[in-house]
Amino acid sequence: MKIFVVFAMVALAGCVTPRMQTSTAVYDFGLQRFATSAKAEAPGNARLQASLLMAEATAPAWLDSTAIHYRLAYYDLAQTYTYASNRWASPPATLLTQWIRSRIAGISDGGVMSAADSVQTDYILRLELEEFTQVFDTADQSRAVVKLRASLINRDTRSLVAQRSFHIEQAAHAPNAAGAVRALAEASDKLIGDLLGWLVEELREENNIVTPRRLDRPAKASGVGQIEAPSL
Repeated sequence: MKIFVVFAMVALAGCVTPRMQTSTAVYDFGLQRFATSAKAEAPGNARLQASLLMAEATAPAWLDSTAIHYRLAYYDLAQTYTYASNRWASPPATLLTQWIRSRIAGISDGGVMSAADSVQTDYILRLELEEFTQVFDTADQSRAVVKLRASLINRDTRSLVAQRSFHIEQAAHAPNAAGAVRALAEASDKLIGDLLGWLVEELREENNIVTPRRLDRPAKASGVGQIEAPSL
């Protein structure tokens, strides 16, 4: 009988004792990083003369969430995992859209708009995020991998001006979620720098052409001559 009473008291204590809740760490790219990047776009550097409509970057379904993804290259590179107690403040494509738009605004004389602005622009920039993960080559060594495809579209002719895929890798400082966030932010910073340089060069060449671009003229990107612009 005494044993039964003891078990009953233990069970009751288990019912009334509050459960420990694990807090979730939420990350973005940081205000300081935005400020540092903005200062890097000095007025004396090459600038964008044309106006851009930058649609929200898209991502595959598995990447369209706030989860922080990683892969184990030494086990199965085709499988993705997520950190249980760590996440992004917004899906990576949304965070990248905000950052890229801010960086473009820093070097643009024509302005950068979103679809919600309903403003006529010279070109449309379409972005597709393909990879945004931390890859573990060993249990204690990892790297960030960011892949993005950019398409520059002439708003008037609806023709593809240029298209390019960007691929950046950055070693992680720690084999954990915090290391993933820092490495992914650093890789994204480098990728955005390459993207801006590409935009400046393509628009400079495009605006140096005196005669209007014909619709059937081959685009500089391989494979596609025209592309349907997003409807507004």
